[in-house]
Parts: sequence; C-alpha cells; structure tokens
Amino acid sequence: MNAKLSLPDEALRRYVQQLPKAELHVHIEGTLEPELMFELAQRNHITLPYPSVDTLREAYQFDSLQSFLDLYYAGAGVLLTEQDFYDMAMAYMHRAHADGVVHTEIMFDPQTHTTRGVAIETVLAGLARALREARKTLNISSYLLMSFLRHLSEEDAFQTLDAALPLRETYRDLWIGIGLDSAERDNPPEKFARVYARCKALGFKLVAHAGEEGPAEYVRTALDTLGVARIDHGVRSSDDQAVLQDLIERRTPLTVCPLSNLKLCVVDDLSQHNLAKLLRQGVMITINSDDPAYFGGYILDNYMASAQALHLSHDELTTLAGNSLQASFLPQADKTRLLNLLAQAASQAR
Repeated sequence: MNAKLSLPDEALRRYVQQLPKAELHVHIEGTLEPELMFELAQRNHITLPYPSVDTLREAYQFDSLQSFLDLYYAGAGVLLTEQDFYDMAMAYMHRAHADGVVHTEIMFDPQTHTTRGVAIETVLAGLARALREARKTLNISSYLLMSFLRHLSEEDAFQTLDAALPLRETYRDLWIGIGLDSAERDNPPEKFARVYARCKALGFKLVAHAGEEGPAEYVRTALDTLGVARIDHGVRSSDDQAVLQDLIERRTPLTVCPLSNLKLCVVDDLSQHNLAKLLRQGVMITINSDDPAYFGGYILDNYMASAQALHLSHDELTTLAGNSLQASFLPQADKTRLLNLLAQAASQAR
C-alpha cells in the first residue's frame, strides 16, 4: 500500500500545485467572487440586497442544493454585458492557473441569463474572449459545456439549443459539449432524453449532473438514456453495486467536488466522503471545484482538503491529476503530452 502523506501543509500544497491537472466540473457563474459581484453591480447600477462583501459571504450558509441555487441565481443578476462575462471568466482562469490547471472544461448556463433579457450572444462573446486570451497568456486550454437547467422544461432546453446553434461555427474551438445541472429532485435525467438525443446527433460531447442529491438510479439513466461520457458528481453511485461496477468497467469518469459536497450537506464531514474509497475500488475519480466562490475553495483547495481528510498518498494524488487529464475531451495527442508532463512533475517532486 502507498505510504500516506505526512508533509507539512505548505509542502503538501506545493506538491499538489505543481501537478498538471484539468478541471472538468466548474460552473463559471459559480466563480463570481463577492468582490467582483459588488464591482459589477456598481458598474451596472444594480443594488444588491447585502450592504457589504462580508455580509454577502456570511449568507453562504447552505442546508441544501436549493438553498445555494437561490443565492446563486440572484448573484448572477449582476452579469449584463460582454465585459462582465469576460471579467468573470478571466478572473477564474487566473485562479486556475495559480492552482496548476493546464486545461479546463467550463459549464455555463445561458438560461440563467436569457430569462433576464441577456442575449446568448453576449454571454458567449465575453466568455470566449477571456478563454482565447488565456490560451495565449496563461497557456491554459479550455472548452465550454452549455448546460441546461433541469428545473426548467425540456421544451425550454430545445429553445436554448436552437438559439445557440447559429453561433456554433463562431465558437467551434470552444463550445464542444452539453451538460445538465440545477436541482436534481423531481428532475430525472430522462426528462431530457429527446434534447440529448438531438445533441448527440449534432456531435456534441455529453455530460450530466447525477447522483449528487439524486439517487444512484439517476446515474444509471444518465448513462443509458442520455448516453453521457461523464457523470458530474456521482457520489451516490456507491448506493447501488451494479451501477458502481458499471462505472468501473466502462471507466466512466466522475467529476467529484468534495468541498461542494461538504458545503451542501451531502456529507457531514469530509472524512466521511467516499472519494478515496471509490478511487481505491477503481472508479475514475477526478477532483473539481464546482462553484468555488460559494463553496470556499478552488481546485487546489479541494485537492488539499481531500488529501488531508482522506489520507491520500502521493501516488493517489498523481492518479487523480492523471484521471482529470484522461477524462477530458482533449484530443489523445494532447492528453499524452500532458500526462508525460505530469509524470515528470511527480518524479521531480519526490
């Protein structure tokens, strides 16, 4: 068995930071830090229902996914212009770069903005400008995953897809996939079977949230009915041995978000998280930040907290970083190049 880490916190942080890694589960609207939220509110002449950054942060006490979503959607109300979306995305890319991220696949929720009268063209233009700039200045590659809000209807998802498709050629280098997020309860994956079938026919990569607050059966239907290549969250998979075995045999990646699970009361304590157990059983686990501005940590914080609470070894941390690269939608040649860089970094750090 691998020796468990006994490094001081700063040495452990340096070790994890220098591992090249991908982030595959991050909602760009969930990276909107309170300071930037207030800055954008002032720029757009919006009055927030909180008098200060500190009082806003104090409101980040959630007892469920829905309690978070209520605040999340309210916070997104400050995003109105292309520059707003650029500023938010660029701030995230700098944080990701500092954490050792070399590739990221970012979810964005157009319905959160179009319902407020913000055109999808505005959203994509701002995000794309930031991501293309980050390729050149930070050497981080990136893709966009357009996510449907599952508490809305499938008809609404179809309308969103139809509105976005005329822009596909303009953003073909970035927009490569489709996701499904928001509240799981009473919104099973099969609710979106027809729109996912259309997206598959169009050649999009497919992912979906399942098995966070929803049951393991949602993981099964996301795989078999929606045909997804990755499961976002998926921690409830361990409740069904058949689902778990299927994930192992298919090598289907789970994009797990430990601090999110803690903050939203999926687990009461991080030491109870099943991430390490699933990893050691052979599930392709990856670590991600979900909505880091709300959940108290970006990707490096999630690695650190997991390493300490679950006693992960050097080899396990390297495996997690490697899983993230292998589970990405990058071309195989790029994966191979980055995996070689990871092997070199891990070797030099020993």
